[in-house]
Amino acid sequence: MPLARTSEIVVLEIKDETLVYDLRVTQAHCLNESAALVWRHCDGQTTVNEISQLIEAHYRNSAPEDFVWLALEQLQERELLDSDAVERVRPTSRREMIKKIGIASVIAAPIIASMVAPSSVYAAGSCMCINPGACLTQTTCPSVVNCNPSGICAP
Repeated sequence: MPLARTSEIVVLEIKDETLVYDLRVTQAHCLNESAALVWRHCDGQTTVNEISQLIEAHYRNSAPEDFVWLALEQLQERELLDSDAVERVRPTSRREMIKKIGIASVIAAPIIASMVAPSSVYAAGSCMCINPGACLTQTTCPSVVNCNPSGICAP
């Protein structure tokens, strides 16, 4: 029974997707609606079959267990699960699962897009010094001459 990770993450839910920021590895993950539904039901007490039934009830359409397994594999790869729930003997490849899901369901396949977030020093300012006395010239830079001790262009 899969269990979603709750420590060291920040979650923001918007209309059709869920953004999950992993503080441990400074990565942002965008879960589409179907992947987010699977992730929300990973409470450590709900089986894969039960999650599949919950997805079917939500969409009022068929959702094979392979649909849930595909989402769980993606969640596990991104370390968004606390358990190794995806450790199962899979008789079919991921490609075959996607084919089966596409044929059996009109529900969008679970998709998770991930990206590494910039470190805090780069996120703090877009005016970084190449070397003392030479700032990157951008419209938001207060100066193109001086660098402060943090390596950011200063007035």
